[in-house]
Amino acid sequence: MSGAEEQVHFGEDELIITRVIGAPREAVWKAWTEPERMKRWMGPKDYTTPVSEMDVRVGGRYFNCMRSPEGVDYCSTGEFLEVDPPERLVMTDAFADEDGNVVQAAHYEGMDANFPLELLIAVQLQDIGDRTRLTLTHSKLGTASESDRHDMQQGWSESFDKLEKELAGA
Repeated sequence: MSGAEEQVHFGEDELIITRVIGAPREAVWKAWTEPERMKRWMGPKDYTTPVSEMDVRVGGRYFNCMRSPEGVDYCSTGEFLEVDPPERLVMTDAFADEDGNVVQAAHYEGMDANFPLELLIAVQLQDIGDRTRLTLTHSKLGTASESDRHDMQQGWSESFDKLEKELAGA
């Protein structure tokens, strides 16, 4: 179940999720920008993230692989376009093969061939005392189906559930 203080909005070309996280902004920033921390929360419920590599600077790249309960890896890659610690990250987002090469979503069984090749992720962290308002905007959804949009929202919400648990234990 998603956090009590989560709001979800679908625009024509974007998904916006706002959630209040019970941790200081600097801790949330580190969870987004340190690979070992990201491995502990990224991915839907019951998924793990065995691979997370990132060079957090404008022009730097990231590569993550989430593993399903069935053992299937789903990899993604992108480039950091904006890095403004500890409040804003903007990056491209694309499916990738195990070597980090950008691939169509249909590379993965069951994924829609019409899914956009590259999306955009913006993460805004607003300091609200000992808590943080996290606003994620996943945009350039274009041809993504309603089912894919729902799956994205569910995946992010479940990831944020795991993020909250991780930060509560930190």
